[in-house]
Amino acid sequence: MGSNNTRTNHPSLPLRIAILECDTGLPKALKKYKHYGAISSALLESGAAAAGLKPEDTEISFWDVVKNVGVFPKVEDVDGVFLTGSKFDSFADNPWTNALVDFVKKILDQRRVKLVGVCYGHQIIGRAMGARVGRNDSQGWEVSVTDVDLTPEGKKVFEGKDTLCPSGVQPLGSTDRCKVQGMFIPERVISVQGHPEFTEEILVEILEVRHEQGVFGDEIYKEAMARVGKKHDGLMVGKRFIQFLLGD
Repeated sequence: MGSNNTRTNHPSLPLRIAILECDTGLPKALKKYKHYGAISSALLESGAAAAGLKPEDTEISFWDVVKNVGVFPKVEDVDGVFLTGSKFDSFADNPWTNALVDFVKKILDQRRVKLVGVCYGHQIIGRAMGARVGRNDSQGWEVSVTDVDLTPEGKKVFEGKDTLCPSGVQPLGSTDRCKVQGMFIPERVISVQGHPEFTEEILVEILEVRHEQGVFGDEIYKEAMARVGKKHDGLMVGKRFIQFLLGD
């Protein structure tokens, strides 16, 4: 489909979303989803359906930013950019991470294309806006299904349901272990530290692999597995992402 330079902050359909794949994924998930970005596209497609859109109303493309360093979509060809999570450090100083931060800065420098980020993507957006990002060693791991205390703005954004927040950004929620669980700039940015795209099946694989690797100790693993099947608001978050990208 050709580019449409006349689009505004309320784009016409189809809604063109570029998913920037910032990780490779684990074997069981890849067997089902084929590539890492498809996990996020499943969330967006479900969210679009919940928002009343038909399948043909969204046009999703995938960009492997780890393998293809510096290769990104043209700004005029997309309405929204979605940054996935990742096992990598958002504060790393390497060619592909630095190129990603520069691209996010480019998106932030214009007013039409919107940004959505989860976990690593949330942190990369914060870094691009000048926030300090780093490992949260003092508080430890926060894994599995977890309650988030929403701010008043968070309650508005999510219909009532670790970085330092940059200047001009509205925090959406917090937990004891992570003070900035989400960021929001109307018509420009929405991001969350959690993983609304993860299913129970995906979470179980991550917990098992990291436990076997010794990343998660027995106590963290058992406590997280006890919560892995809890109901969460991933679909609602996915719907809100779509509404945000539509300008609603």
